Amino acid sequence: MDLGALFRRRPPRIADRAALAEFIDRNAAFLVQKGIYEYARARAGHFSKVMFGEAGFQEAVEISRWRAYPLGLAMVGELAEGMLRPAWGDDRIVQREAFLATVMSIFDRYPVPTVLGETVWAELRAELARRLHQVGLHAPKRAIDIPEIYAQEYFDLFPIHAKLRSAEFGTTRNYLRITMANIFDELEKRLDVAAVAGSPAAPPA
Repeated sequence: MDLGALFRRRPPRIADRAALAEFIDRNAAFLVQKGIYEYARARAGHFSKVMFGEAGFQEAVEISRWRAYPLGLAMVGELAEGMLRPAWGDDRIVQREAFLATVMSIFDRYPVPTVLGETVWAELRAELARRLHQVGLHAPKRAIDIPEIYAQEYFDLFPIHAKLRSAEFGTTRNYLRITMANIFDELEKRLDVAAVAGSPAAPPA
């Protein structure tokens, strides 16, 4: 076996909406959860293991990550939309609606989180739909600029008291910018724009 070839193997191309949905889902979750966990560990320092073992903090983290997940979907969804838009041509309206349906189907994969309840989950869904529709009202943004309108809301969801985190918003914003740039690099390498633009909408899971 050529181990070198194994490690050099490229990840598969994203050639349909179902594969794109998997990419968006995975990276949206990674984007928001990594920031939450790493920030909490950094703030707790040597006490992080104790803090993460406390039931109250575990619940706070669950609330934070589920409330932040739609923000991740909005950011990574906007990134993908901007890359696909040039290929939509005269069929832009239909293609865009299919894309929005794909992103919303990702949200709908998940049952209502117990820590949030049906009312809050429905509100988060409606807000995600509103944000995705607004993306089409402006030109595609650079990956590093997409988090700008989400960064403060995301930061405010961190399971750390506001008095202990007020001075570190810039660090979180930079984390989002850098991570979105990395997600863009991966998507640019893997995305078959023409194939995805011409594929049917991903069905709800």
